[in-house]
Amino acid sequence: MAIKAGTLVSGLTAAALVVIAVLAAQASGSAPKTPAAGHSASPPKKSAPAKPTPRTYPLPLHSGIGKRVVYSLSGQRVWLVDDGNRVLRTYPVVPGNVAPAKGLHHVFFRRAAGVGGDGKPVEHTVLFAMTGGVNVGFSAAVDGSLTKPDPAKQTAAIRASRADTTALWQMATMGSAIDVMP
Repeated sequence: MAIKAGTLVSGLTAAALVVIAVLAAQASGSAPKTPAAGHSASPPKKSAPAKPTPRTYPLPLHSGIGKRVVYSLSGQRVWLVDDGNRVLRTYPVVPGNVAPAKGLHHVFFRRAAGVGGDGKPVEHTVLFAMTGGVNVGFSAAVDGSLTKPDPAKQTAAIRASRADTTALWQMATMGSAIDVMP
């Protein structure tokens, strides 16, 4: 018995359509059922707004090695880095209007509490450089303020939040490296 080519193709096509119909029926049977519009037992769920992705601040290239504090002048940011070159903490700062020289510096003075050059009570002062006879260092205003310095006054205080400056205070002991980046 000879089968014509056209009959064979028609038979295979029909068989394929049957398989597709069976698979489609199985798929629709496993899909969750949705009630008809207006017949919902509960209100539709609102999708949660997408959370913004936190911005990361990578450690600047060529910022040294080993345990250190890295301060970016242009980025107005500090990184606390451990011996394994791992960033322990990074945070924004509000710099004074007198900047330290770029390069490697070392902590030469620390004071737990006192008064800043702007007259505000401060804590956790860590001095590491001198520019034009003005000491440059990190501190936190006890009142938590992070205001920009008065342009009429020369100040080299690099202010941060109290929590951030506490972390710096614990790490930046006498002689610790402070690497100032552009």
